[in-house]
Amino acid sequence: MSTLRLEIVTPERIVYEQDVNMVIANGVSGQLGVLPNHVPMVTPLKIAPIRVKKGNSEELIAVHGGFMEVRKEKVVILAEAAEQGADIDLSRARQAKERAEQRLASKNEQYDHKRAELALQRALTRIQTSGQ
Repeated sequence: MSTLRLEIVTPERIVYEQDVNMVIANGVSGQLGVLPNHVPMVTPLKIAPIRVKKGNSEELIAVHGGFMEVRKEKVVILAEAAEQGADIDLSRARQAKERAEQRLASKNEQYDHKRAELALQRALTRIQTSGQ
């Protein structure tokens, strides 16, 4: 089975760098799957897990926005932040989810609701990626 190289990079570090069979990402225009020899493209990404297929297994990696560049044999994701499931503190993610939900439910104008929505998306992505 043919493979392509996947690199997920943040400003701080390389989060993931392996040969994979398929990458499934949530772009701003919808979900897309990338196989080897895909047409070159660049797309902005939503805050959502990236699904990585390797053989018969699948991994999830939390990606918090950024861009995906697709080349013939390589996919590079430049993310604002990214985490593998094993690196996620599930209790912290659940607390962040609760805080964001409370802020969104509040009628208090001191909270920036757009910021709370983004925080909720990041927390839900972390929870989903952690496998819980």
